[in-house]
This record gives sequence, C-alpha cells and structure tokens, in this order.
Amino acid sequence: MTAPLVVLAAGGTGGHVFPAEALARSLSARGYRLALITDARGTGYRGALAQIETHRLPVSTLTGGLKQKLRGGVDLALSLYRARRLLRRMQPAAVVGFGGYPSLPTMFAAIQCRLPTALHEQNAVLGRANRLLARRVGAIATSFPEVTFVPEGAETRITLTGNPVRPAVLGLRRDGYQSANGQGRLRILVTGGSQGASIFGRVVPEAIARLTPAQRQRIAIVQQCRPDDLERVRAAYAELGVSAELDSFFEDLPARLAAANLAICRSGASTVAELTVIGRPSILVPYPHATDDHQTANAGAVADAGAGWLIDNAAFTPVALAERLSALLADSAPLDRAAAAAWNLGRPDAAERLADLVQRLAPANGNQPTKEKAA
Repeated sequence: MTAPLVVLAAGGTGGHVFPAEALARSLSARGYRLALITDARGTGYRGALAQIETHRLPVSTLTGGLKQKLRGGVDLALSLYRARRLLRRMQPAAVVGFGGYPSLPTMFAAIQCRLPTALHEQNAVLGRANRLLARRVGAIATSFPEVTFVPEGAETRITLTGNPVRPAVLGLRRDGYQSANGQGRLRILVTGGSQGASIFGRVVPEAIARLTPAQRQRIAIVQQCRPDDLERVRAAYAELGVSAELDSFFEDLPARLAAANLAICRSGASTVAELTVIGRPSILVPYPHATDDHQTANAGAVADAGAGWLIDNAAFTPVALAERLSALLADSAPLDRAAAAAWNLGRPDAAERLADLVQRLAPANGNQPTKEKAA
C-alpha cells in the first residue's frame, strides 16, 4: 500500500519554514510521504525539506503600492489555479499550512478540493494569512496557550502543540542552567535576528559603560552585530575592558545560547521557542514594526510566565538596561527563577504533537479530492 502523502504549504521567512521542516522529519519517521509547495524564494532549503518533492508557485505579496497589489492579485489567482491542479494530481491525505502569504493559494485550493487541512501558527497573534483561513480549515495548531485575533467560531479547532525547533536546539535542553551566583561571570548573549539589530549595537555598550568597573569585570559578552557596527562596538567594549566576542553571524548560536546566563534579543517566534526549550532567561525587546505587533504578544507570554523581562523598544535605553543588569549582578536569584520558568514553558515535543494532529486528520489510505465547493 502506498504511504499517505502530506503536503506542506510554507515559504518566506525561517519562522514559517523551521516548523515545516520539523514536521517533515516527524512525519517521515512515521512512514508518510511529504511534498512542499512554496513560493519562488523556496530554494536552497536544507535538512528534511531538501529531501522532499518541491513545487514553487509565483505568489507575491499583496502589500505595497497599487502596481504591486495588482501584480500580487494576478499572481495569487495564477497560483491558486496551479495549486488546485497540483493537489488534484497529488491526491494528498492532508495539507498543512504554516502562515504567510506563500501558503494562501495552496490552502485555499485544499479547502476548495475538500481535503483535510490544518494550520500552524508560530506567534501569540494569529497571522493575517491564517486568519483568512481559520474558519474553513479542519484544525489550528498554536504555539502559545493564548492567541489573539482568532475568528469567532474557530476556537474549537485549536490544539496547543508548541513551536517546533531545530534538532541542534533540542539536544541542548538537557544542559542545565549554570547560575551566575556570587561573584561569578554573567555571560550575556546579544542577538537580533539574522541581520542583527542596530539598537543592540548602540544600547548594550552604552549600558555597560554605566556599570561600575567591578561590575564590568564580571560580564562576558557574545554579541551579534550588523557588519557596519562591528568595529565600533568592538572598540567600545575594548575601551571598557569588557570581555566580548563579536560577529555578524554565529553558526553555533544554539550552543552559545545554552552557555549564556541571559539573552538580550528580539522576540520572534523561533527565538522564543529556542529560549524556552533550552531554558534560558531573557530580556526581550520586541521589534516595533512586526505585523500586528506580534513580537510584543510573544514577549508578553514569556514575561507573564516569569521566564524573562519585556522592555518596549522605545523604553530600551542605556539607563534602563544598566539598571536591570546592575540588579541582576547584585542578586542572581531572579535569573535562576526565570531560567526554571523558561524551561518549564518550553515544549520540546512540539514536532511530535503537531505530527499527532496531522495523523488524526490524514486517513491511513490517503484521501481523494472531491468536487470543489461552489465559489
């Protein structure tokens, strides 16, 4: 008997792609066949996604000026047509979407073909693409216990699974938190996403400059900087006599997070998932231009659980950060409590929970597309 096929609809940023890759690994281990439908950017994927059948649609964003919106509308219509043809031919047992505009045509096509469908939402705010689909899909997997902007009537379809993380992160969950108690070093990891964050390159050195010389001697910094900021920030730490390792990109970022006593970072969904799975306290500074301010909602969930501290981007000043660091250097007990709370908040089995949900949707003998619903 041919193994059932599950189609994944994902593309765009790593925040949408990472959980799709994790689900692909879990379902493959259970004997499922996998296929990916993505956008034109869906090239160069590694890991599980690189091993599966991949189809690309010409979908593009609907935001921007009138010309871009018109082009986006045409691309969406064409992508929907192509997605319907693909799904009729592939006859998947289920279709799973991971949000973002690249998932829209495939998920709409799956609904029209009356296929079993599920969505995965990575943030504490239901994304706009997922919001459009929420009332019509069979299941919604969430990463946070509380999610806003869920359409009325869709609440009953929600299952809390968590947000899957990379194997490199899962393997670090067993590494215990090393307290910065007494007069020990406070090891700080500063990271701002794949391109760094200019605000961290400015605020963090200025905050540390406000500490006493004795406090500065107890700090060790690992910081991701924008390439243009590297030399300036490196010189600032050298002048302060602070131990600092700087780069624009760290290949072993999960290991560096595990070695830290405190992370200072943005609060994207993948970042929060990794912080909580490994169990590390954080000062979270939400990116102020994130869609629907979802990073503030993510950070709020962490802060409410006692796993870290939320500082609004506008309030993230050298004075505010220096005060926080000074307090933590004087008493590390809050860090220890936050590390334990973060570890308890983590969901290392998120990929398996998501696979369980898909398995309940997908019959063992696959599923045949039926007559499309009326438009």
